[in-house]
Amino acid sequence: MSQYDEGHTVAGWTGTAIATIGSAVLGAGICVVSAALIWGGLGILAASVLVTWALHLTGWGKPPGVRPRGEWRMGARDPAARGGHAGCWGCRLAGRGRRTAVVTSGVVPVAGEAEPAAVEAGR
Repeated sequence: MSQYDEGHTVAGWTGTAIATIGSAVLGAGICVVSAALIWGGLGILAASVLVTWALHLTGWGKPPGVRPRGEWRMGARDPAARGGHAGCWGCRLAGRGRRTAVVTSGVVPVAGEAEPAAVEAGR
């Protein structure tokens, strides 16, 4: 029997619990025809998305794809979350994971000095 990383994380379980409560409140609001309960349930559902996203960004979620077996336990934090995950739309929405360094040469200019190409060209 093979085992899979199903993403059991603090962010996932917390978001699911909050969304379940929001769905119950929303369902009750529909059953009793209460605008207050309907809007309350929708608000709780929106909060579940924001809480899950915040927990993911603080390292309590998981990156896209399969994690190493040692990180499958529920309380494992993701050390790479601070820099963002490649291919993760949640990290991209937060402005993370887009940092790509373009290195054109091995020479790094010191502040106040001319670029090496400018020195060679006599500028």
